[in-house]
Amino acid sequence: MVASPNVDVLLVSPDPRSREMTALTVRSIERRLGEELRFRAAANGDLGIKAALRDRPQVIVADEIASRAGAFALAKTVRDARDPFTGVIVILLERVPPDPFEVADRLWELLEQRGLVPQEERV
Repeated sequence: MVASPNVDVLLVSPDPRSREMTALTVRSIERRLGEELRFRAAANGDLGIKAALRDRPQVIVADEIASRAGAFALAKTVRDARDPFTGVIVILLERVPPDPFEVADRLWELLEQRGLVPQEERV
């Protein structure tokens, strides 16, 4: 059974251009879904960790260059927390913002696997 399509996405990146590209990713998923996603951003890894543990989004997209705590440190911290984060974590390794539509496709697949969005028919 598919859960409510209200998916909460947290982006962690110190780079304004990367945050802008990830916002495009979210809008692409919204168009496929036909509903808005909850989207928020954190400007560095420390703020991302706090937001993830406080707000419990279903998805975290983090730049490895996230200042103060890199994406891998963020992932380890939230997974090892007393109340571990169990959502999807996507770590962006490129030094340039990734293609937002490629990220949207991958995120959609991950959300399908978790039952957070309806499965699309493949041709």
